[in-house]
Parts: sequence; structure tokens; C-alpha cells
Amino acid sequence: MLKTVRIILSGIPLIVLPALAAQGELQTGITSVGPAKFLFTLAIALILTLIFRSTVNHLARFVRAKIGQLRIRSALKKHSPDVLHDFIIPGAYGGLAKIDHAILTAGGILCIQSKHYNGVIFGDEDEPQWTNVDGVKRQRFLNPLIQNEGRSRALRKIAPDAPVANLVIFTGSIEFTSPLPKNVIHIDQLESYIAKFVFGPSKIDDWQALWLTINAAAMTDDDTRKDFQAQLGFS
Repeated sequence: MLKTVRIILSGIPLIVLPALAAQGELQTGITSVGPAKFLFTLAIALILTLIFRSTVNHLARFVRAKIGQLRIRSALKKHSPDVLHDFIIPGAYGGLAKIDHAILTAGGILCIQSKHYNGVIFGDEDEPQWTNVDGVKRQRFLNPLIQNEGRSRALRKIAPDAPVANLVIFTGSIEFTSPLPKNVIHIDQLESYIAKFVFGPSKIDDWQALWLTINAAAMTDDDTRKDFQAQLGFS
């Protein structure tokens, strides 16, 4: 008669399982199965564990990014009632431009792009792409300063006499390998940045009329968003 071997998985390296399985059936504590079925079940369990871990990590990152967006909105609201979020306007050179946040301050408009990353950011002001390294994960992304400059120009086209500044805000636990340009900040610096930011001389006499013009140009409807997504697919 074949000898039955009881195995506690946490106490035996997986590499010895085939040798033990050759001696007879493996009893898992729930039921006795053949060695092939047992190893297949174990493989499925490991795959499901990896999938579950990946899903949890993705969900956690999504939630942290949303929290970062809420923090930006809250900070902007403290400084001005004239704020727009997640809207689309005609692009400076055709097409559409999507703006994360825009705020009317005492002397001009801040056009804001937000980015959520953890880990380390590599990139200089003039480089077309930056790199994020988070543990073993490495990814490249468009230089947000260059990307957001196009959006700032789209706002300037709507309000040609208004000073519009390009600002990039990072949320998440990040470190930079080089000194940041003055218009790239972490979310913790946002309130002090707005309070100290000073625009140059302006030709605008009626700021509220200017803001109404921008509000009139801002689009948030579903059809426009679909058109913008289609534009991204062709780019």
C-alpha cells in the first residue's frame, strides 16, 4: 500500500513537492488528490494570488490619485471662487485640449496639470520625456511641463491679453533626482505657491468678464469628451 504523506505547505519548500508526490497521494487536509491535480491546484492558487495582489495595488493607486485630486481642489477653493476642473477647450493649433485645473488669481490664471506617481522621478526641464522608477516598476511619460504648455497656450488664445502661467503639481510620495523648475511643485507646496505667486503687469481691466469668457469656452459634455478620446487615439 502506498504511504500517505501529510504536508503543511508553509513548512515545506515547493521544490520537494514532486519527490513527496512520487511516494503516493498527497493529503491536503481537505481531501486526497493525485500529485498532478495537487500541483495544478497549487499553481492556480499562486496565479490567483498574484492577480489579486496586482488588482489591490492598482485599486490602491487609483484611490490615492483620487485623494490627490481632491486635495488640489480643496486647496484651490481656499484661494479663489473662480476655479475650473477637468474641462476641454479648443486647442491652440487645432483639435482639443484638456485642462486639469485652472484658477483665476489676483493677477492672472494658473493652468494646472496634475500627475500622480510614487518613487523617484528623473527628468530635466527640456527633456521630452521623464522617467518614474517605483521599486521594480519603471515607466516613461511625457514631460508634463511641455505637455501643459500647449494647454496654457490654448487658454491664452481664448484670453489673449491675460497672463497665463504653466504649473505642474505632483501628488504621491515622490523624490526628484535634480532641482525642480520653479513651476513644478509637490501638492504640499500648493497653497504657499499660490499665496506667493506674482504675475507681471497685465492689460486686463475686467477680470470677471475674462473669466466668463473662459467659462463660456469650457466644455464638459459627454460628446466633447468622446471627441477628445478619439483625438488621443489618433495621436
